Amino acid sequence: MRTPHHLDAHPRPNPYEELAALDDGPLEETPLDEFLTEERDAGAEDAWAPPDHRRGGKRRRKNRFAGLPLAVKAVVGLVVLASFAALGDRWAVLYAEHRAADTLKDRLDLAAAPEVEIGGFPFLTQLADKRLDSVKVTVPDVAADRVSLAKVSATAHDVTLDADGLTSVRGAHVPRFDGDVQLTFADLNRELGASQVTFTGEGRDKVRANGTLPVAGHNLRLRAEARIQRQGERGIATEIGKMRLDIGDLATYRPGTRASEGLHLTTKGTADLARETRKAKALLSVPAIVRRMGVPEATVREALADDGKLAELTGSPRFARQAAGLNLIDLALENPDVMRRLGLDPNLLDSLSGLTRPVLADRLSLAFELPEPEQGDVRLRDVRVEEDGIRVRVSGSGLTVGG
Repeated sequence: MRTPHHLDAHPRPNPYEELAALDDGPLEETPLDEFLTEERDAGAEDAWAPPDHRRGGKRRRKNRFAGLPLAVKAVVGLVVLASFAALGDRWAVLYAEHRAADTLKDRLDLAAAPEVEIGGFPFLTQLADKRLDSVKVTVPDVAADRVSLAKVSATAHDVTLDADGLTSVRGAHVPRFDGDVQLTFADLNRELGASQVTFTGEGRDKVRANGTLPVAGHNLRLRAEARIQRQGERGIATEIGKMRLDIGDLATYRPGTRASEGLHLTTKGTADLARETRKAKALLSVPAIVRRMGVPEATVREALADDGKLAELTGSPRFARQAAGLNLIDLALENPDVMRRLGLDPNLLDSLSGLTRPVLADRLSLAFELPEPEQGDVRLRDVRVEEDGIRVRVSGSGLTVGG
C-alpha cells in the first residue's frame, strides 16, 4: 500500500509574480525611442506611392480650359469651323479646275490637258452666283503653222457660268481676257534649224540665225537676221535680211540681184590671187572676166607675160576691189575650169543659183497666226524679243466656251 502524499498548506510562489514585484514602474523613454517613434508616425501619415503625372496633367489642362471665358471658347469654335469650311471650299476649287481642264482638252483637241487656276474666294459663293472673278488657263505646246508655241497663257475676268451646280457646268461667257503667247528659241532651233541653225535674240525686235546649211555636199555657214513684227490683228510676220552663206573663207554668197549680192570673193580670196600666180593667170585669161573687172587689155597682156608685172597688178588695192566685185555665179556656167582653179566647185555654184532670197527666207521664217475664234475677238497687242524667245501680248473680248 502506497504511502499517501501530504499537500502543503501554503503553495509555492509564482516566479513571474516575483519578477513583477521587482518592477519599479514604467521606464522613462530615451531619446532614441523618441526618434524611432517619430519616424514611424511620419511614415504612417504619408504612405509612399509612385507619382501619377498623367492624372495630374489632365487635371491641370482641364482646369485651364474650364477657366477660359465663354467668349474665347466661342471664338475658338468659330475658327475651327472656318478652317473646315475653307478646306471644303479649296477641295471644290480643285475639283472644278480638274473638270474644266478635261473639258478644254476635249473641246480644243489638245495633246495634253491645260492648267486651270480659278481665282477669288470663296469659290462656292461665286459658283452659287454663277460668276467667277478670274480663271487662268495655260496651254502648253500649241501648233501654229510651221512652229509650235511653247505656251499660251490667258486670264479671263468676270466669267459668267452656264451651270446648274458644281458638276453640271455647260459653258461660260468671257467678257474680256488678256494673256501671253510664248515662242521659245529652243523650239525654233529644234523645228526650223534641224540642229544646224540656232536662233538668238538681238534687241527688242530682231532674231539672229547662225549655223550651217548643206548645199551640194558642202556645209556652208549661214548667217541671217529676222525682224519680228505684228501682221494684222492675229499674225506675226518675219522679214529676213542680211542673209549670207560663207564658202569657207574663200567666197560669200548673198541671194539677190543687186550688185552687192550674188557670189563674191572674200578679202582673203582676193589676197590669195596676189600670192598664187596660177589662180591669177587663170582669172585674167578669161576675156569676159577681164572686161567685167575693167582692167585694160594691154595691162593684162603684160601681166600674163611677166610674173613681176602680174604680182604688181594683183597686189594693188584697186585689183582687190575689182576682183571682189565679180559675181562668180554669172561666170560659173561659162567658165567651170576657172572656178575649179579658184577652189570653187561648179556644182556648188550651180546649186547656189537656186537658193534665191524667197527660198532662204522661207526656211528661216518665224511667222505664225493665231486661230480665229467662232465668237468674240482676239488681238495681238505687243510683240517683243526676249532672251529665251519671242513673247506676244494678246487680249480679247466676247468669247463663249461651250454652251
